[in-house]
Amino acid sequence: MKKSSSSKISKTDWPRVRDLKDRNIKTSAEHPEAEVKHIVRGIVRQGLKPVSPKASISLRVDSDVLEWFKSKGPGYQTRINAVLKAFKDASL
Repeated sequence: MKKSSSSKISKTDWPRVRDLKDRNIKTSAEHPEAEVKHIVRGIVRQGLKPVSPKASISLRVDSDVLEWFKSKGPGYQTRINAVLKAFKDASL
C-alpha cells in the first residue's frame, strides 16, 4: 500500500485545471466520471458548515402516498422533506 502524503501543499496545476473544457476531459474505466456522492464528500471535507439538524416528528400521510415514496427506493424520508421544502419555498 502506498504511503499517503502528509503535505499540505497541492502539486496540482490549478490554472490548467480551471482552463479545461468538459469536452477535453477524458474518462475511462480506470478514471470514471465523478459521482455526486464523491463530490459532496469533497465539499464536506473542505470544512463547510454542516446542514442544521432535522427535527424528528410523527406525521400521518395516506398509505398510497407513503408507498409511492418508498417505491422510489431508499431515502424516501429525504424525498418527502424535499417536496415539503419546495412547497414552502414556492409559497413565499
